[in-house]
Amino acid sequence: MITDIVEFFKNLPPKQCTSCGSHIEEQHDCYSNTCSTCASKDL
Repeated sequence: MITDIVEFFKNLPPKQCTSCGSHIEEQHDCYSNTCSTCASKDL
C-alpha cells in the first residue's frame, strides 16, 4: 500500500546526533547527522 507522503514524514523517528546521541531539533528529513553543539566543535 502506498502511504500518503505527509503521513510518511510525520512518522519518521527523531534524528539522533552521530557523535553524542542527543536528539537533533531539526526536520527529520534534513541531511545533517550531527547536532549544532558537535558541529561547532568541529570548526
